[in-house]
Amino acid sequence: MAFQPLQDRVLVRRVASDEKTKGGLIIPELAKEKPAEGEIVAVGTGLRDEDGDRIAMDVAVGNRVLFGKWSGTEITLEGEELLIMKESDILGVIS
Repeated sequence: MAFQPLQDRVLVRRVASDEKTKGGLIIPELAKEKPAEGEIVAVGTGLRDEDGDRIAMDVAVGNRVLFGKWSGTEITLEGEELLIMKESDILGVIS
């Protein structure tokens, strides 16, 4: 992808949620919530500290992450809907 986030921002692709509940009920498209789980597509270079050195990012391309329901800004790149958000909006990495 020809997009590089700046500083401590990451580009995230949402992961599709299940279409059935644990009990086997099918969830209609209109009733589904957007998933709060995604895969990191691109990572910025990180912030700089007071000395001008880069602070390493805690996430990397390919990590599966959880983020808040209202986190990030939705954008469309090459026909694909993605989220761009700060690293601090990520709640955790799924191993």
